[in-house]
Amino acid sequence: MANRFILNETSYHGAGAIQAIETEAKARGFKKAFVCSDPDLIRFGVTKKVLDVLDGAGLSYDVYSDIKPNPTIENVQNGVAAFKASGADYIIAIGGGSSMDTAKAVGIIITNPDFADVRSLEGVADTKQKCVPIFAVPTTAGTAAEVTINYVITDVEKNRKMVCVDPHDIPVVAFVDPDMMSTMPKGLTAATGMDALTHAIEGYITAGAWELSDMFHLKSIEIIARSLRGAVAGTPEGREGMALGQYVAGMGFSNVGLGIVHSMAHPLGALYDTPHGIANAIILPTVMEYNAEATGDKYKYIAQAMGVSGVENMTQAQYRKAAIDAVKQLSLDVGIPADLKDIVKKEDIPFLAQSAYDDACRPGNPKETSVADITALYESLL
Repeated sequence: MANRFILNETSYHGAGAIQAIETEAKARGFKKAFVCSDPDLIRFGVTKKVLDVLDGAGLSYDVYSDIKPNPTIENVQNGVAAFKASGADYIIAIGGGSSMDTAKAVGIIITNPDFADVRSLEGVADTKQKCVPIFAVPTTAGTAAEVTINYVITDVEKNRKMVCVDPHDIPVVAFVDPDMMSTMPKGLTAATGMDALTHAIEGYITAGAWELSDMFHLKSIEIIARSLRGAVAGTPEGREGMALGQYVAGMGFSNVGLGIVHSMAHPLGALYDTPHGIANAIILPTVMEYNAEATGDKYKYIAQAMGVSGVENMTQAQYRKAAIDAVKQLSLDVGIPADLKDIVKKEDIPFLAQSAYDDACRPGNPKETSVADITALYESLL
């Protein structure tokens, strides 16, 4: 069976990358943008950086900001109505995963009206048309939503997150500009950075991994390991490194899938509104320990990419522990909590475990798992 690989048509990287929005919009003949951005980014002037580019270029736009941190079905439905009323012919998504995910769902429904029921998009939806063209401008260094074919929408009624996978939703152009990430507070920088590391590590060991995806994931682990501490401290080099590292991770995992770290993190976001990066960071080392026996020698290369010295002289048990310890240390250094005791209620674990088992990311885990296994993993983190 052939391995499929999907990436953006074009991507721009580096300080000032958003200036290329004018060039791309005019070259493609676009007339009006539907700008998706969350209220906080508008309030703090981050969205305005892109709007200034549009204003300077004489490009028309409407702004849509009914977007929650974990976007809901209602956010998508309202966005579809707003897009139709706007007369726009393309979307500019400015933000982290929330804005990007909302934009993807809106764009898919506009061109595939048979999927107007947002719940019908869950899993691998059989859409026929590419979504409305999306220009993606990330403001966090973590989700890599600007280069993935995935998006996540929260079903509030059922207290669950719907993972949607659709090659028709990938943004046509990504503008990865570290200047757009410069106002991230330390906590958000740490959380989104650990989310990116989780993407890279899970993508590297997932059942669907192969040589091309491995190349991206190992390089991403290396970049993140050397950049995240600096990014949290606010150094330009750290910010630039994380902007690139998270994107490179997205190039890989979008095409090969993830595993049960994400499966277990998704219901925490749906039930408790836990920030996705925090949930991933707390769960990652424990699941790495659980998966170790099914990963061959891959933890050796994770340890090396994390900057561990002397790996070539270690036994399998030693380099597996070294990789896990390096992840734990990075998480600790950037201020991530060590466990879920302040997040999870023990009586919710049966619901969480079943939700995680049913999650679309679970089949990609390198080790076969069960509801009982996932229950035990949650319990070990309390």
